[in-house]
Amino acid sequence: MIIGGLQKFSLLDYPGLMSAIIFTKGCNFRCHFCYNPMLVWPDNGGRKLKYSLSHKSEKKEKDHFKVDENGLFLFLKERAGKLDAVVITGGEPTIHNDLPEFIKKIKDLGYLIKLDTNGTNPDMLKVLIKEGLIDYIAMDIKGSLENYKKITGVEVDIEKIKKSIKLIMDSGKKIPYEFRTTIMPDLLDKDDIEEIAKIIEGAQRWYLQNFKSNLDLVNMEFKGKKAYNNKRMNILRDIALKYINICELR
Repeated sequence: MIIGGLQKFSLLDYPGLMSAIIFTKGCNFRCHFCYNPMLVWPDNGGRKLKYSLSHKSEKKEKDHFKVDENGLFLFLKERAGKLDAVVITGGEPTIHNDLPEFIKKIKDLGYLIKLDTNGTNPDMLKVLIKEGLIDYIAMDIKGSLENYKKITGVEVDIEKIKKSIKLIMDSGKKIPYEFRTTIMPDLLDKDDIEEIAKIIEGAQRWYLQNFKSNLDLVNMEFKGKKAYNNKRMNILRDIALKYINICELR
């Protein structure tokens, strides 16, 4: 596995549980608003990637550190029984063929697994679901289906996106899941939200995430652009709630 980073502790990323977050490196999208550009390109353009800590008890450690797979599993073995879960995010984890084997090694240590994905590899998702390797799924839906290329910066097989949505929703009786959409004013409007809502009508939960413009982005032309205010975000949420029982803002 190509590991891009490790966050040792989070109370937010796996609902209700204490988790560590593993960032895989490399992504098949180039979303303009992505604020993890260092994880998008596998070679990182020659820049060295840093790995941040967030656990208060670790403040005495260095603010940044490097990790390889051996170091990662040493850390996970040491924290077994103290942490509940591991979140695997990216980048895009499902582009890595060794993802099932990687997850198996983590689950053998007793951890629950949450997977973050962009939904471009339904075949991988099907394997992970069938083999019982994931306990929670979060899929990003980038926008209305006709606007995927504009948002992601690449050609997208929309049928794969639709297939992943169906796989996730069909697995909902066994595996809790969420959908997420980042709201970038230049790329999404009320009509897009309604179209997405219709596609995932009846889903367990959907989070609308406001665009962050104060960070390094994949497309730096978007840095500093104005995000929607709370009033506008709540209008979008109200539209979503016509189709989804639980829709919250982040």
